[in-house]
Amino acid sequence: MLYRLQKKEIPKAGIVLADAFQHDPLWNKILEDESNIEQKFRACFEAPVRYCYKFGEVYASSENLEGVAAWVSGNAPDMTFWRMIQSGAILPGMRMGSKVGKKIETVFKPILRDRHENMKGKSYIYLLVIGVATEFQGQGFGGKMMRELIEKCEQLGNHLYLETELQRNVEMYEKYGFKTIKQITLPIVNHPMWEMIR
Repeated sequence: MLYRLQKKEIPKAGIVLADAFQHDPLWNKILEDESNIEQKFRACFEAPVRYCYKFGEVYASSENLEGVAAWVSGNAPDMTFWRMIQSGAILPGMRMGSKVGKKIETVFKPILRDRHENMKGKSYIYLLVIGVATEFQGQGFGGKMMRELIEKCEQLGNHLYLETELQRNVEMYEKYGFKTIKQITLPIVNHPMWEMIR
């Protein structure tokens, strides 16, 4: 059974995810040449957690927050400016700074467009982010979160949609029954992204 995140734990969840993605090549390209990288890394991951807390769901592998997963239904997959204000995601957005925010918007614009096209008319859950703190990786926490989310989707009769920037993750998600719809190269950072559905 997963642990449902409490509001006061949102900053800690951002820290867990920032740690989980600290060696991720895409996020390191997005934040290269930035000052206060640790603070901006945390802000980049706290924002989707706040967004999903308001418009979707956020769970951890346990109350110890070894790993965190955040998702929304297909009714509210886009972090619009107004939704960011409503959810409080605008606060970590401000900590990122406008330069990073604009870069993120440009880099991820193609996957937003593709998601609209790929999932048009489908009932789905969009997994915005899932990650496990480095000290707990390889211990089954990520699998636990993924299995419970898949079970939830199956009970609801929903597709599960995600994107990943790492080839090794593609192979892992395929083991859970995901299929790649499309592989693209993201602008500015020239990094691959796989759009996947289950």
